[in-house]
Amino acid sequence: MTSAQLSSTPAPAPAIAAWDNPPAVAPRGTIILVVGRGEHPGIYERFGARIAFDGYRVRVVGDPTLDANAVTADIQTLLSDPDLPAPHILAGSDAGAAFVAALAATGVVQADALLLVGLPAAADSRPAPAGTEAAAPGDAAGALDADGEGVWAAELAARTACPSRRARLSHDPHLRRGGLDTPVPPAWLADGDLSRVNVPVLGLHGTADLISPLGPVRARYAAASRAELVTIDGGKHDALNDATHRTAAAAVVLFLERLRLGSDLPAIARWS
Repeated sequence: MTSAQLSSTPAPAPAIAAWDNPPAVAPRGTIILVVGRGEHPGIYERFGARIAFDGYRVRVVGDPTLDANAVTADIQTLLSDPDLPAPHILAGSDAGAAFVAALAATGVVQADALLLVGLPAAADSRPAPAGTEAAAPGDAAGALDADGEGVWAAELAARTACPSRRARLSHDPHLRRGGLDTPVPPAWLADGDLSRVNVPVLGLHGTADLISPLGPVRARYAAASRAELVTIDGGKHDALNDATHRTAAAAVVLFLERLRLGSDLPAIARWS
């Protein structure tokens, strides 16, 4: 065998990940999602595949805390792609949510709506110290880092309570452990004033988010003229990939379907 055949080096993570509507289903719109700190586009496979199944094209781009200019260029390229139909929803998770809010509020990009997940309310948004939240015996979050301090355990527990998601992240060679310790650039928070966003906004936020607590986040959404905030009971920071990921996806699809009817988001279903 050659040395290349013996190599176990993982293939590079894609700069942009893509999921398309089934061939028999006409595309109904496009979500362009910016990942959070430490993440890469490929880890949104479960969300992308589920939303694509309902007819929406999903494109996921990289971590803006590593290269904001490159991510902005990728977004602009995708928004101009004739194969990605409107409405165009610009989405972000964690610092990605702060980033896309700033892009929209300052007019750097033009989208038909925003989807903000785990929106940070402060630059110093990071996991609680190790030991703040105990992991269940045998849980992936219970594994300590090599230095024995449990830093990864704390980050993983803060990200999600979904066992399969925790296992996925723990075995991902491209995830940057400790990424959530990177401060959110204060300029993104200042520029991302939701009162300056003139398109519909859907926020998804866990009530048990220890990285970006719900109270201060509510104040950010309250400034917006056209925002709806969906809170996930007991949800952690990554609302799209938490134990309630099906509920989160359903909330997103309902928002998308209403957006297709008009920017005033007319009601489709009513609980009465």
